[in-house]
Amino acid sequence: MKRTIVFAKRNFIETFRDPLSWIFCIGFPIVMLIIMSVVNSAIPKEAGNTLFRIDSLSGGIAIFGQMFIMLFTAISVAKDRGSAFLTRLYSSPMKSGNFIGGYILPMIVTAFIQVAISFVAAFIVSIIVDYDLSIGGLLLASVVVMPSALMFSSIGLLFGTFFNDKAAPGLCSIIISVGAMLGGIWFDVEGVVGIMSKIGKCLPFLYATKAARASITMDFGFKSFALPLIVVSISALVLTVFASIVFRFKMSADQR
Repeated sequence: MKRTIVFAKRNFIETFRDPLSWIFCIGFPIVMLIIMSVVNSAIPKEAGNTLFRIDSLSGGIAIFGQMFIMLFTAISVAKDRGSAFLTRLYSSPMKSGNFIGGYILPMIVTAFIQVAISFVAAFIVSIIVDYDLSIGGLLLASVVVMPSALMFSSIGLLFGTFFNDKAAPGLCSIIISVGAMLGGIWFDVEGVVGIMSKIGKCLPFLYATKAARASITMDFGFKSFALPLIVVSISALVLTVFASIVFRFKMSADQR
């Protein structure tokens, strides 16, 4: 465990040595939160739009921000592999579990910090726009979104293991675009008839957004909260196990 924590601390420092990491991981989601709140204020109430209302928007922004966790995980793993840093560490007493935990743990901590800052910003915006945003709902959502943070970290670990530091960021950017579009963050995917809605319902991104929003509004219905949380948790578990197996296989291959 001590080896995992030491390696995780190193990865945390390395990830945020670049100021762009802070901008994209924390600054960009907050900027989007403010912009979409301004957009929402310009939409007539008669339109019946609730997607950009602060209680709904804050949950979507939390998931959107976590997608960048995937990007940073992939870059961190791919860079270490490309620089032969991992190959040298393979000769140390560290096991594969230490490496996997060392990459995922700092991203989970980062995700929690990111969500906390985003929700504080959302609460401030709710005061400005005079909307009663539940503090209890925000605290609950901070815990509910952790399975999705694990899910995105595992996808990043998978991409970083499979691809080099040139290809991994590009592929993660595609996932971020697809996830934001089909995850119901910027528009109502379930309200759209056609292939887009069907694909969205087959991917875990939409369920991550629904679970986050339901916890903020404290809507604990099975379809609105329990089912999405179950889907995301199972997806996170499956992806973590799969990414761990792939990493161990790649580690064994590199040691030959």
